[in-house]
Amino acid sequence: MVMRLWQPLGLLALIAVAAMLFSLAVGSAQLSVAQLWAVVQGQGDALARTMVIELRLPRALSAFAVGGLLAVAGALMQVLLRNPLADPYVLGLSGGASIGALAAMLAGMGGVLISGSAFLGALFSTFLVFGLAHGSGGWTPSRLLLTGVVVAAGWGAVITLMLALSPAERLPGMLYWLMGDLSYARTPWPPLLLLIATCVLLIPLGRSLNVLARGPLQAAALGVDVRPLEWGIYIAASLLTAAAVTTAGSIGFVGLVVPHMLRLLLGNDQRLILPACALAGGTLLVLADTLARTMIAPEQLPVGVITALLGVPTFLFLLYRSR
Repeated sequence: MVMRLWQPLGLLALIAVAAMLFSLAVGSAQLSVAQLWAVVQGQGDALARTMVIELRLPRALSAFAVGGLLAVAGALMQVLLRNPLADPYVLGLSGGASIGALAAMLAGMGGVLISGSAFLGALFSTFLVFGLAHGSGGWTPSRLLLTGVVVAAGWGAVITLMLALSPAERLPGMLYWLMGDLSYARTPWPPLLLLIATCVLLIPLGRSLNVLARGPLQAAALGVDVRPLEWGIYIAASLLTAAAVTTAGSIGFVGLVVPHMLRLLLGNDQRLILPACALAGGTLLVLADTLARTMIAPEQLPVGVITALLGVPTFLFLLYRSR
């Protein structure tokens, strides 16, 4: 059993390391393997060290952390809602974060204040959806899903209104944030540490998550305390999504495609799927961000555009394969 779990994780880890090295070497200015190795050893010229250590490495680590957070959050949402088409944004968290970030931009704030406003907006949306779905008679996955869809539609209308009323000079930055952008991601350690801590905490719960995926009645019959576990999944997925959106804006399809693809390849054991989502989601976003940086270099594309262009045909192909 241990070998069955570690073999695919080891392969995914090697692919992730290769993707990180590729991201560090490729850009508007290319670095050779010798130059990159010299930087790793603490040598090389000052320009190469600055390019790798201060610019590309923080961005690549941020991309890996955000991709991993979104993929793990998507896997948790799919278990909670028992719907393979659920994704981290299905409950309106992205809309709440977007409103917080856009409001900060309109107020002339920058940097940490925008990130903080986005995080508060995501948390507000989380509690709003949970409170409305709970009502007086408790909540069910279908009720939570429908409430999230309606709240997300409401946030979308507010975002459109804010963009329509915004000064023209602020629109480019606001639109880039909405499309997902890692250009200003310079502090990768908080989301990266959150991703590691989440995987460490969730792996021991893998058996309970496997049972819950089959339905709450079966889980309760087998001794799983269903309601606290569902609350824990909802809160964890919400926090992961809030952290990801705070770091890079709204990036779609990672939390939808990666868990679905891994289940087709590796089965439905959450002890394997959750850490595999962290590695595969991170790798996907690192490669997508590298492509966004290099396609029309020295200009850059929002990484959310790349994930959408890759995610739509990939997901349609996966649906066709799993028919």
